[in-house]
Amino acid sequence: MNTLLKNFKDVKSDCCVTIILNTHRTKPDNQKDPILLKNLVKEAEQRLLNDYDKRFAENTISRIKTLAAEIDHNYNLESLVLFISDEIAEYTRLPIAVIDRVAVDNTFATRDLVRAMHEQTSYYVLVLSRQNARLIEAHNDKAIQEFSDPFPIRNETLFATDKLKLSTAKGQDNLIEEFFNWVDKVVNKAIAENPLPVLLVTEERNYHHYLKVTDKKGNIIGHLNKNRDDEKAHHIVAEAWNIVNDTIKQKNSERIAELKKAVGAGSFASDFTDIWQAIKSGRGKTLFIKKGYFQPAKIVKEKVLLVDEQNSKEKDVIDDIIDEMIEMNLTYGGDTVFVEGDELKDFGGLALTLRY
Repeated sequence: MNTLLKNFKDVKSDCCVTIILNTHRTKPDNQKDPILLKNLVKEAEQRLLNDYDKRFAENTISRIKTLAAEIDHNYNLESLVLFISDEIAEYTRLPIAVIDRVAVDNTFATRDLVRAMHEQTSYYVLVLSRQNARLIEAHNDKAIQEFSDPFPIRNETLFATDKLKLSTAKGQDNLIEEFFNWVDKVVNKAIAENPLPVLLVTEERNYHHYLKVTDKKGNIIGHLNKNRDDEKAHHIVAEAWNIVNDTIKQKNSERIAELKKAVGAGSFASDFTDIWQAIKSGRGKTLFIKKGYFQPAKIVKEKVLLVDEQNSKEKDVIDDIIDEMIEMNLTYGGDTVFVEGDELKDFGGLALTLRY
């Protein structure tokens, strides 16, 4: 997700079209997805013909239709995002719900990629026993994939012919830790290109043995105290998510505490224009946003003028000023926190902590 964001967030062009829609993982629901996409492509087509030179518009429309025709909806997740400009025609699937919409601007609408990084927790589940090890990639309460070769890993040393080692508890522990150390190295190699936190699903005694031998103790975010060798991946992840979700809530509470501290020190902004100017000058630290909050706007003489939904399709209107703020703040090294509760009620759904 980080790579996708880097690829799209800094793109600037006379015309960047982003088509965003909810999709479905399974039949028969995913048979509705091509119809919704077709309708959104028609909306994009009409906006391009209204706002751009006919030849340019028709060329862009052709690129959109070609890209849409390439998509196999049998592999859909929760949502789909298409990015089209004069040089780019790509799509990505996301494991989060979105608001169906078309954005036409001089940059791509990337807030859903940011949301996928921050709202949707990605992690690995290592299902571990003294006999086997399985590795599952998960997003929230859903299993995305279970790793194959070299997984599942079988412990061939536990029942080795060295009966002397097996005859003592310490000898057995040493053999177990040798196996776990091997598993740890294989796991770290498997996730090297996409490093994420790891939750262990294993018995309590195994959890402590694994922590003793792992090379990256900081990656382990906890464990589910059960043996799940033979369970289906989606059943395991459904229960593992409860533990991961508790960890997320704790982290979110810590981030909200940062905002409260900034408010107490007067080091924050909540007015749209103040936030825009602070971010543009590189003073933005963390942007706090109410989940699902979108706001069309115009920039007039460096002031943010909010636009109602009825006039949001006009050419000079930025489809979502909050998306622009997210991208600019990321460029200056800031970050984003999406808030699900009512903590931002007094700020109108948007607040920025300041560096100085």
